[in-house]
Amino acid sequence: MSIYNPTTLQELAVQSLLRNEASTISALEYLPISLFPLLFKEAFTGRHMELLKALLAAWPFSYLPVGALMKTPDVELLQAVLDGVDILQTQKVRPRCWRPQVLDLRNVNQDFWDVWPGRDWYYSIETESNARVCNELRWDLKVVTDLSLRFHLKQDQTCLLKWAQQRKDCVQLCCVKMTICDFPREILKEVLDIFLPDNIQELELSTNQVLPFLGHIAPHLGLMTGLRKCRLTHIFLNSNTVVNNLAETEEMCAAQFLSQFCKLNSLKHLFLDGIYFPPGLMQLLFGCMKNPLETLTITVCHLSQSGFKHLSQCQGLCHLKHLNLSGVVMSKLGIKHLRVLLENTAETLKSLELVNCRMEDYELSALLPALSQCSQLTTVNFYDNDFTTVALKKFLQSVANLRKMTVEFYPAPLECYDPLGLVLVEKFAQTYETERSSVALVSVKDDFGETQKIASQDTQTGGVGHPLNINLA
Repeated sequence: MSIYNPTTLQELAVQSLLRNEASTISALEYLPISLFPLLFKEAFTGRHMELLKALLAAWPFSYLPVGALMKTPDVELLQAVLDGVDILQTQKVRPRCWRPQVLDLRNVNQDFWDVWPGRDWYYSIETESNARVCNELRWDLKVVTDLSLRFHLKQDQTCLLKWAQQRKDCVQLCCVKMTICDFPREILKEVLDIFLPDNIQELELSTNQVLPFLGHIAPHLGLMTGLRKCRLTHIFLNSNTVVNNLAETEEMCAAQFLSQFCKLNSLKHLFLDGIYFPPGLMQLLFGCMKNPLETLTITVCHLSQSGFKHLSQCQGLCHLKHLNLSGVVMSKLGIKHLRVLLENTAETLKSLELVNCRMEDYELSALLPALSQCSQLTTVNFYDNDFTTVALKKFLQSVANLRKMTVEFYPAPLECYDPLGLVLVEKFAQTYETERSSVALVSVKDDFGETQKIASQDTQTGGVGHPLNINLA
């Protein structure tokens, strides 16, 4: 039996308004505000450009999330929206004293279009301050966007940037999340000057041209006082044993860039992926991080012994919650400094990832005293390291008192591999069947992706121990 969903009166009204576009435009001032969201959405998806411009100029809410409707870049629709803003700016008297204050071009707040926005989305007409503002000829509009600058400007980006550049006196172009990847340096500064740097909350930088890139971005980085998340990827500083002018210049630019981190008071999450800086510059970076970080990720990077030392002494890591050093080779001296870092963050650390760090039994045992003190720890990941059954058993027994631990990932013991480096699942199962005292639940993934489970009970405590997840792929 089919369910009949009749068209609502509001939907019928919107369809009628779309059929009579010219009349609708002339009567927008008298249109009930409850029709605006649905009418705007239908005009946008139906590409009614003139109606779209008029709707924006008469928009009765303070917030307009256009980006939620624009799933893919569309220059024509974007230009129509910007033209609507221009029409609104030329109005000396605005209908109903409403005016949009935020034009959001990000793909967020889809609920605005699916659910009645309510009064929280717009200013109350009853406030005297808003009544004064709506009679002003000039007003500031905040246009919010995310920007990905990869290799060259796209057509829609060029359209928006040129429009904002010509209207800097009345439009604030705010970028929340910015990605810059090998972008031409001749226009990088010009683009960055259009944005308010303190509005950038997330920044990702990647380049193969260290010298011009870091030199141009450094002055802007220090002004990003609202930056909360920073990701540096695939930045390799060429450090030759033979010192030449180019190498000296590169290192100076890198030092200027890294020194800006001392100004980023809002930074909480730092990701370093596949980068290389000489030990002296890594020391500079760790020395600049004085405000407490919540997340530090250093992956596929080389850290010298001095790098580990300065990392363990970094003031900004005293309240660290998430630490990921996957792909960082652990030397004996490096593991000692890591142990100090874990001791310093024992009261706050929640997750620890040390995947593919070439760790052996010695390194795992060296971390035991510090890890056993991490009372807030919920997740550990030691995939792709070389541990024996004895070392893993000792480790599991040592962290058994960590009551908040819920997720643990370990490699199969060395004894469970064949000469070709493949895991012998049956031998693995037999090994852990004999070690019931330290294993409660083992999830085994074989070469075909199938999961086998071996359940056992902690014979020492009589209760169920920690879950143990072991990837055999």
